[in-house]
Amino acid sequence: MAYFKMKYGNEKMDVFIPDEKLLGIIEGNKGCSNKKEEQVILNSLDNPIGTKKLEEIVSPGETVCIVISDITRAWQKMSFYLPYIVERLGMAGVKDEDITFLCATGSHRRQTKEEHDILLGRLAKRFKVIDHDCRDKDNLIYLGKTSFGTPVYINKIAMNCSHIVLTGAIVFHDLAGWSGGKKSIIPGISGYETIMANHSLSLSPNFGEGINPPVRSGNIINNPVHQDMLEAAEFVKPSFLFNVVVDGDGNISGAVAGDYIKAHEAGCKLVDEVDRVYIKQKADLVIASAGGYPKDIDLYQASKALINAKEAVKEGGTIIVLSECVEGVGNNEVQEIIQNFRNNKDREMELRRSYTIAKYSGYLVTEIAENYEVILVSDIDKKLIDRSNITVVRSFDEAINIVYEKKGQDLKIYVMPFAANTLPTLCE
Repeated sequence: MAYFKMKYGNEKMDVFIPDEKLLGIIEGNKGCSNKKEEQVILNSLDNPIGTKKLEEIVSPGETVCIVISDITRAWQKMSFYLPYIVERLGMAGVKDEDITFLCATGSHRRQTKEEHDILLGRLAKRFKVIDHDCRDKDNLIYLGKTSFGTPVYINKIAMNCSHIVLTGAIVFHDLAGWSGGKKSIIPGISGYETIMANHSLSLSPNFGEGINPPVRSGNIINNPVHQDMLEAAEFVKPSFLFNVVVDGDGNISGAVAGDYIKAHEAGCKLVDEVDRVYIKQKADLVIASAGGYPKDIDLYQASKALINAKEAVKEGGTIIVLSECVEGVGNNEVQEIIQNFRNNKDREMELRRSYTIAKYSGYLVTEIAENYEVILVSDIDKKLIDRSNITVVRSFDEAINIVYEKKGQDLKIYVMPFAANTLPTLCE
C-alpha cells in the first residue's frame, strides 16, 4: 500500500493507494540547484542576464518602484529575497524614502496590514507597501494600444518612478504559458480595462469553440495573451527583473535576474527542468493536491491544480482534487458564472459578452468538469458550486469510494502532490 501525506490548507491529508493501482507519482525534481537559497539569490543578482547589475543601473537621487506579488503568492518567499534587492539599491546610494513597494494585486482584493507584514517580513517596519487598485482610474496613466487593440493603463505611481523593478516567481500559467516576468505588469499593475482586454484573448475567435488552443500552460507559441502582454510591457520598459523558482518543498531552488524578457526566458527553462514531467500514458484517475495554503485558499486559486491534473488523465476519467478553499470560491463572479447558467454554451456567451478573469476561471472549471469527473475534497459550501458538475466531499475516503463504486477497482492512478505547479506532458 502506497501512503502519501498531501497538503490540505495548513494541514496534511492521508492518502492510501494500493501499490498495484499506482501508475506513478507526478512531481517535479527537487530543484535546479544544490546551492543554499541565499547563494541562489546572490548568484542571480551577481550575474544578471541581458543587463548590468541592479546597483549599476540605479543612481543616488533616483526613485525605484519594486513591484511585488500579493498574498496569494506568499509561497514564493518574498520576505526572504526582497532584502537582497533592497541591499543592492542601498549599495547604489538609493535612499529608503526613494523606494516604493507596489503590490501587484491585478484584479484581486486589497491586502490587510498583517498580509503586508507577511509579504515584506522585516522590511515592513522600514517601508510602506501600496496595493495597486485596477479600478482607481485617477491613479492610472494611459500609454497607448497594443496591436491586439488592448488599451494599456498602468499604475501612475510606478510610471512616475525613475526605475521599475519586477519581482515574483515563475510557474506554469494557464493563460500566459508561464507566470512571472511581464505578468507583474499585466495583470499586476494594470487597469481593469487593460486586464480584461488582454485576458479575453484566451477565447477562440468563433463562438462555440471555447478556449483558444494555444492559450495554455507551458506554451507561448502563437499565444495571443502572452504576445499582448509583451507588447504592453514594452510601453512600461521595466529596468530590472528578479524572479525565483520554488520547488515542491517550498525552497528557492532557482532564480534569474536582469532584462525582463531575457531573464524571464531563462527562468521559464528552469521551470521546465523542475516542474514539467513527461509521462508515457494517461491514467484513469489522478489524485491532486493544490499544494496547501495559500495555493488552495479558494477555488479560484485551486483551479490551477485542476488545469494541470487534467493533462494526466484520460478523457472521461476522474480527477480528485484536495483543496481546503478556506475563502470559498474566492470571487463572486466565479460563483455567478457557475451558478447562473445551466450549460457551457451559455457560459461562453456570457464570457464573450462581458469578459472577466473570474468568469473565465469559473468557465474553465466547468469545462473541465464537463469532460472529466471531478471530485473536490474541500471545506467549501457545496451550494456555492452545485451547478458546476463537481462533486464536493469532505474526506479523501469518501472521494475514493465514489470512484470505486462508479468505475470499479481496476484503475490506474497518478498522484500529484503539488499539482498547481507540476505540468504533466505526454511523450510524443
